[in-house]
Order: sequence, then C-alpha cells, then structure tokens
Amino acid sequence: MPKIVAQKLDWIKYGFELFASQGESALIVDKMSQYLKCNRSSFYWHFGSKKKFIDEIINYWIELDTNQIIQLVQEAESPQDKFFILVKQAFKADSNLDFVLYLKRYATHHEEVKMIIESIDQQRIEFVASILTEIGYTKTESSEKAMIFYKYLIGHHEMNRNIKQEQNYVNKIYKELKHFIDL
Repeated sequence: MPKIVAQKLDWIKYGFELFASQGESALIVDKMSQYLKCNRSSFYWHFGSKKKFIDEIINYWIELDTNQIIQLVQEAESPQDKFFILVKQAFKADSNLDFVLYLKRYATHHEEVKMIIESIDQQRIEFVASILTEIGYTKTESSEKAMIFYKYLIGHHEMNRNIKQEQNYVNKIYKELKHFIDL
C-alpha cells in the first residue's frame, strides 16, 4: 500500500478546527492522521514537532481572521462602508470563535505566543482607529473608540458564544455601536 501524505494545509485547517473546539489537548497526531486518512509520518514530514504545528496554526489564524479581513475592508470606497464591512466580518457567526480563548490559555505557558496575541490585538485596534480617523474623529478619539469597539467585540463573542445569531444580527450590532460611534 502506498504511503499517503496529507497536504500541509489539510493538517493546518484540521488542527485549527480542533484547537478552536478543544484547545491544544485535541491535537493528537494519531487521531488527526486517522481523520486525514494518512500516516502519522505525514505530520512529522510537514512540521517536525507539535510546537511547529501550533505555530503554523497560529499563522493560519492570523491570515484568516486578521489579514484577510483587513484586506477585504480596505477594498471599500468610503470609511463608513469600511466600518460596516468590518462589523460584518468581525461579528460574523463562526464556529471557531473559541480559538482565541484556547490560544490565550496556551499562551500562559508560551511567552512568544502571548506576544503574538498582544501584537495582533494592537494591530486590530490600530486598524479600527484608522477607519474612525477617516470617518472624522481625532486621533485620540479614534484610539479610545477603537479600544472600546475591540472590548465590545470580545464581550459580544463571549456573551453569544453558544447562542444562534438571528438573521439580522449584524444590523443590531451596528445599531448598538452607534451609541458610542457616530456613523
């Protein structure tokens, strides 16, 4: 029987899903290789170690939940459109929302991951602030409102983690945000 080697991205996507649902403890090479219908040597071929695998999962998360969203938002014409698209993307119903929760737990024992999370948080806050500056707020107001927006986003996800979102939930969120961001 020929040796089956799963593609690197297959491992990363599946690892991301597992990590988002159960954290680091779900990343068991034997079980993942069974799911991917390949030999466990495929894992070591691509990553060499569990730590390198988690590093790749983190990079995937950064690309998926930060870089791609920023790129999509920047394509909008007006600052108001940018903000609406940002809200739609940031508050989307997503089965992988607990990824950050598990990543922060993992970071308690991995200082370099803690620094990555802090850097991503700062990048996101600065991006929101830049849109708010385009809308017309001063740099100070934009920074303060961006921080409130980000905390609201985290709180919203925490409060609604196990609740099915209504069809018009983005419009409701947008309306709530208007209480502290004049759009």
